[in-house]
Order: sequence, then structure tokens, then C-alpha cells
Amino acid sequence: MTIVARGQEIIVKGSEKDLALFEERFLNLLNYFEKFGQLDAEAINQLMGLGDISLLKQKKPEAEIILYGNDGQAIRPRNQSQLKMVEAVAQNDLVFATGPAGTGKTYLAVAMAVRALKNKEVKRIILTRPAVEAGENLGFLPGDLNEKLAPYLQPLFDALRDMIPPEKLKQYQETGIVQIAPLAYMRGRTLDQAFVILDEAQNATTNQMKMFLTRMGRTAKFIVNGDISQIDLPRNQRSGLPEALRILEKVKGIGSIHFNEKDVVRHDLVRKILNAYARYDIS
Repeated sequence: MTIVARGQEIIVKGSEKDLALFEERFLNLLNYFEKFGQLDAEAINQLMGLGDISLLKQKKPEAEIILYGNDGQAIRPRNQSQLKMVEAVAQNDLVFATGPAGTGKTYLAVAMAVRALKNKEVKRIILTRPAVEAGENLGFLPGDLNEKLAPYLQPLFDALRDMIPPEKLKQYQETGIVQIAPLAYMRGRTLDQAFVILDEAQNATTNQMKMFLTRMGRTAKFIVNGDISQIDLPRNQRSGLPEALRILEKVKGIGSIHFNEKDVVRHDLVRKILNAYARYDIS
């Protein structure tokens, strides 16, 4: 079979069987684009190379577009795993999302939290991370505790700034509608009428994880994000994330989504880098 692209036209030559197969797979590409609003190399390889149409069989969530960012761009699930995460959050009050960096777990979770706030489904958004140093020492950073922690919590701020106008976000922070704080600050609180996201959860200890999960009020949504391959805890401390996944595996009302390297939505090199590192033991 021969495929030639000329301007806005694609000319395909081949047997009747080959042409029928090409038409089927090309229509799959168009349907995928209509569903997710974008096409990446992985989707093209799947739908054209392997003919895997499992993405197209997924039931659409109630709102395919989660919300519009400050730049007017639609924020929506970008692959099958992200779509499953959106559906899991719609069906469960507690969802675990695990997998490598670059798969959009944090960004997607923040988008769903902002949507819930705008729709008045919750009264506040609470974003938290364990204050564990990933190779750097926070004590050497200038400023008071909040100033030291600000760069560490930057990924959460970045996502919020894409979705909430700056003045509105500042107002939300001043009034406590949006709160970003280290995990230790959650102790003793009851988090109700809130959308709560625990990011970098692989760096929460067993006790911290139990403490966090038991903060859930009657009308709260919890998302726990983490990458089990990137644990920064001291060797004598055990991560509470894989343990929680095992303990809560059969508890009804809890969703669990696992992302892998194929779900990376950053630069295509990120996927290749993750695959390369996976082949070597660098410990």
C-alpha cells in the first residue's frame, strides 16, 4: 500500500483489503481526536499501527471538557488513563492515582478540584504534599517556613494559576477557599465540604497516610497522587502509599488508577527517558 500526502489531500493506493483497513483506522484517528481534542504519537501508533480501538470504546464522562483555562483552552482528559481517572473521581469520594511523572495526575486533579469549586460542589480546595526533601535541603533556603516551602509547592501553584485568574486566586488564598500546605499541617483537622489533593504521596509515611485519609469529612472528595518509583524517604522509613493500596484494595467506594510510561503527556522525550531509566538500576 502507498500513501502520499499532497497539501490537504491524502492519496492511498493499494488492494481493496488494504484500503478498507486504512479507512477503518483513519476513521479511528478522527474519532479519537473528536473525543480527546488532540493526537499524539502514541495514539497514532496505537490506532494506525496496531489497530487498538479500546480508547474509542470508553464511555464518555458526563462532561468531556473539565473546564476552560485562563487562556481559553479546554482542559480535558488527554488519554485513556486520564479519562479513567475522571470517571473514577465522579464515582468515588477517594481515588488513588499512581504512576510516573509527566502523566498529568496533579494537573488533572487540580482541574477537577477547580471545577468542583466553580460548580459549588465544594466550598474549598486543599492541596497538600509531604515536606520531604528530594535531594535538596530546605533548611538552606532563605526566608521563613512559608517562604522555604513556597518553591516546593510550586507545581500546585502552577496548575492553579492556569485555571484561576491571578487576582481571584489571591483572594481565594487570603480567605482560605484555596489552601496549600505541608501534609503535617493536616493533623487534627476534619476536611469537610472540600476537594482535597495529596500530591507526592509516595513520600508520606504509614502514619502520615493513615492520618491524612482519616481527615475525610462527610462531604469531601480526596485524591491521592504518587509515584512509587520516586520515594525520597530515608531508608529506615516506609512509604505509606503502596501499603495503603494493599490495605484498601477491596474497600468499596475507593477508586484506583495506575498510569504508565505510555500515558506521559509532556515532551515525547520524557517517555523515552523513563523507559531508559527503567532498564538500569541506578540505586
